[in-house]
Amino acid sequence: MPVVLSGMASLNATASLLPLSKHRERLTCASSSPLVWKKQSRRVISVSFLLSRLLLLPNDAMASSLIDKYVKRKRLDPLEAYVPPVILAQLQFQDLEKILSVEKPEFEACRSVLRSGPASSLRVNIRAVAQYASDAGYSQTASSDVDRCLRALEEMDSLFLRASRKDPNATVELMKSQLGTALTALDSLLQTVPSEVLDKGKAMVEVYRSPFEEDNVSSDSTEIQQLQSIL
Repeated sequence: MPVVLSGMASLNATASLLPLSKHRERLTCASSSPLVWKKQSRRVISVSFLLSRLLLLPNDAMASSLIDKYVKRKRLDPLEAYVPPVILAQLQFQDLEKILSVEKPEFEACRSVLRSGPASSLRVNIRAVAQYASDAGYSQTASSDVDRCLRALEEMDSLFLRASRKDPNATVELMKSQLGTALTALDSLLQTVPSEVLDKGKAMVEVYRSPFEEDNVSSDSTEIQQLQSIL
């Protein structure tokens, strides 16, 4: 015989079932929330990792990377625009060799030389020359010359800094060795330049560096104006 619940009993039974359904709902939410949290955590960790890697990069490394990409993407100027500044930077380093030959070199001043004049834009200019050399079939040689030159200059800059802080291991002999490596690499890179372009660049540099009074060269000469526009 079927059991018929009274109205009060029916209400009590319904009330007793409500907490159970809510409890199941809470369990369902609790069991699914860790999955959502894990997905969000993975995204946060991935983004944080990428940002940390970017922020931990040295400023010079970031600048170098941006410059390299810019040079590769941009349309290069004629080769004649890059050769004279490279030659001037080479002469600048030769003058630096004379500074290192004095009894007590000023190492902070030596560091400033690497960051002034044509030397300050050497990275961009030699990479452009190397790109032209690569197009002419000297890819491996030019790339090696650029790497050797830049590594030597970075090491030399580090030696200057250490010497300015009285590090006895940062000797002038090591500085001259790195300077010689950089000059040799620049010589090798310039050998990939067509002779007519190289001769023209040397002539412009010679006019630019010669005293106006002795050579009777006016400051508005064509060669000087061209070189000043490049620099």
